[in-house]
Amino acid sequence: MTHGSIFVGELIGTAILILFGAGVCAAVTLNYSKAKDAGWVVIAFGWGFGVLAGAYTAAPKSGGHLNPAVTLGLAMAGITEWRDVPYYLLGQMTGAILGAVLTWLLYFAQFQANSEDDKALPTLGIFSTAPEIRKPAANLITEIIATMGLVLPILFFGKNLGTGIGPIPGSTAYGSGIGILLVSLLVVGIGLSLGGPTGYAINPARDLGPRIAHSLLPIPNKGTSDWGYAWIPVAGPLIGGAVSALVYKAAF
Repeated sequence: MTHGSIFVGELIGTAILILFGAGVCAAVTLNYSKAKDAGWVVIAFGWGFGVLAGAYTAAPKSGGHLNPAVTLGLAMAGITEWRDVPYYLLGQMTGAILGAVLTWLLYFAQFQANSEDDKALPTLGIFSTAPEIRKPAANLITEIIATMGLVLPILFFGKNLGTGIGPIPGSTAYGSGIGILLVSLLVVGIGLSLGGPTGYAINPARDLGPRIAHSLLPIPNKGTSDWGYAWIPVAGPLIGGAVSALVYKAAF
């Protein structure tokens, strides 16, 4: 893979991930949406399908990481070359911002109508995460553990490539393609089981990119972008990815 293909693959794949993920959050949150109040299960599956679509799209170009925590874990485990890491991160962040902008455009009329209601709904939750109980230490630990629930299985899935389970993120061994499907279902499971306390960022680009977009977009009555919390969904997943790589290396 060239650096150009890595950047393009991660940009497109992450944009699709965020379009699906922020899109389902907008669908469930905004008034005048046919999916209004559809609930947490719908959100979890929407994000899982976003991983499915984004990773399959990016896989031929970049391996389909779509997540700096995954990239860090794979690099520390010796699967991804360190010289490639900056191109993964740049593609992921750019794609995350683009996906958030596309979501805003898709739901533009709903965002406008939201501002005209007597009680305008907050919109940051469509783009980024926030804790139900704001305790920084507990929130950080939640994100670390939830991210380990993603990155550790991804690393261990890689040991099954010879059985045709591939591809997984970072792999060019395509096999049956079941690997990406398994990762997508894994993300659904994380959302259902581990997502309650903080909204399961488990991906620095997924949270930071849309938060940047939220701060810049002309969304009426959008409120704060909550930058005081923004470091937790960046630091927590990166720590979780690094710890996952250490556990993987100790095991193998």
